[in-house]
Amino acid sequence: MNNLQWLDEVKFNEQGLIPAIAQHHQTGRVLMVAWMNREALALTAEKNQAVYFSRSRQKLWHKGEESGHFQTVHEIRLDCDADVIVLQIEQHGGIACHTGRESCFYRKLTPNGWEIVDAQLKDPSQIYAEKSVNPHTLAMNASTAQSEQVEVLDYLGQMMTERKAADPDSSYVAKLYHKGLNKILEKVGEESIETIIAAKDFKAEAHEDNKNDLIYEVADLWFHTIVMLGYFDLEPQLVLNELARRQGLSGLVEKANRQH
Repeated sequence: MNNLQWLDEVKFNEQGLIPAIAQHHQTGRVLMVAWMNREALALTAEKNQAVYFSRSRQKLWHKGEESGHFQTVHEIRLDCDADVIVLQIEQHGGIACHTGRESCFYRKLTPNGWEIVDAQLKDPSQIYAEKSVNPHTLAMNASTAQSEQVEVLDYLGQMMTERKAADPDSSYVAKLYHKGLNKILEKVGEESIETIIAAKDFKAEAHEDNKNDLIYEVADLWFHTIVMLGYFDLEPQLVLNELARRQGLSGLVEKANRQH
């Protein structure tokens, strides 16, 4: 959509913003409300992925950039007063709310007050703290990528040590360690299957959404294997060291060496 004259019909407020309602394109359920400026709305229309404007951070916010829960936009509508946007979306991961629920509107008014009526689908600490690890790494450039990645591994190794000694109710990883090795291995198995499915989906249809899903699932798988290493007090760096050792070594030779 190269011609942006349509943006001139949108009535942004004094701050240059307009409220945007994200609605499930099949069920019609309202999932969240956020704000857009002119650039965010233009990018959303161009990329068919929801891009909002964060008032607290004063910058564009690509939904899913930290959580992996991207929103594919099927349709954009403008209300009769031209001052509210509705996005008909597909919510990747099934979670729109930062609390780990499908919708931000999970509380219902009852005679006893506000009651939570929607279950939490995923622990927010898993979504944000442990999946994204460090939001700064999302913006790292090529010149610092290698050192940043080593820092991420160091951070994860330290985090595993801390979580093993933590209250099981304090985080997702602490709960996994409390449940024991079998539960951790079960999660590794689940993530392996989900990675295989995502890879097959990407092969069948190589579009951006499937690529993002594959990256997301591989990150899940790697993360849970690091949890497993932590169970045995093994640092992630040991795996990197092993990969470095294999550089320049034929795969057939490496396999033969392991058999002797």
